[in-house]
Amino acid sequence: MPKRQITGTVIKKAGDKTATVLVERRVLHPRYHKTVKRFKKYLVHDESNVVNVGDTISAIECRPLSKTKSFRLLEVVKRGEI
Repeated sequence: MPKRQITGTVIKKAGDKTATVLVERRVLHPRYHKTVKRFKKYLVHDESNVVNVGDTISAIECRPLSKTKSFRLLEVVKRGEI
């Protein structure tokens, strides 16, 4: 089975080697047929602590690293503005 890959924005540095990433997806509302945004937060493992708040990153699914963390950093797509 292929591993899921997510792209989102870092909204929080949650402890050592962990970043909270907000992933936005757009879906069509079933009744009103309007595009609406849906959001979900993921915890991503960042082994070398290179990401900062505001960065856009890509992460890939891996084995569970903790109770809620099962994604690891793949690459930094775009640096945020500080």
